Amino acid sequence: MKEKRFFYVPDAASQTEMPEEEAMHALRVLRLKSGDEMFLMDGVGNYYRAEVELAATRRCTYKLLETMPQAPQWKGKLHLAIAPTKLMDRMEWMVEKATEIGVNAFDFLNCKQSERKVLRTVRLDKIVTAAVKQSRKAWKPVVGQMTPFKQYVSTGIPGRKYICHCIEDMPRKDLFYELRDNPIQPDEDITIMIGPEGDFTPEEVALAVSAGFVPATLGESRLRTETAGLVAVDIFQLAQK
Repeated sequence: MKEKRFFYVPDAASQTEMPEEEAMHALRVLRLKSGDEMFLMDGVGNYYRAEVELAATRRCTYKLLETMPQAPQWKGKLHLAIAPTKLMDRMEWMVEKATEIGVNAFDFLNCKQSERKVLRTVRLDKIVTAAVKQSRKAWKPVVGQMTPFKQYVSTGIPGRKYICHCIEDMPRKDLFYELRDNPIQPDEDITIMIGPEGDFTPEEVALAVSAGFVPATLGESRLRTETAGLVAVDIFQLAQK
């Protein structure tokens, strides 16, 4: 049996041609030809079984054979809001692995102690797309832009909100037990904020708490920013088991 080949095609149901980058991968790398079967993902909950019609140098058109709506793989919708690290390879690694594990959106924070103040999200979005195909996720996480911390917490974010920090003399709840003991509901929004390498400042934590965020901890270990982001995604998923 041939391995199923998955491709990311936004608006796949209303199109008949793959994006050029996906087409080149299908034709040059996987060497698909007219009549071959493939599977398309639209990133908003659907798979499509399709057949290659035209296989040209840079063009690949298709015919849809079957629409395959997918059920959500987890309860709730996780938004991970994180301050990017100075070294982007660490953030790229985190975004890739978090996508594979399961997250709905990435937001990026510009905090007082952030070492990175500017972020180009085009490459991150490509990494997310590749991870979606690799892990066969029906929903593609939304990749947001860099937002100043004060602006982010004051936008009236819906659902449950947590700010994870390492400031010992400020109260915190253990995030795992908090989510386990207060089960996540279907379609409930959960936002988890992770600070920069120098952590959030006490003033930032206080501002977030005044905006409805619950202060939380990810455990006893002091984690790097990218590790903390991945642990937060893990906790979200494990708390539902």
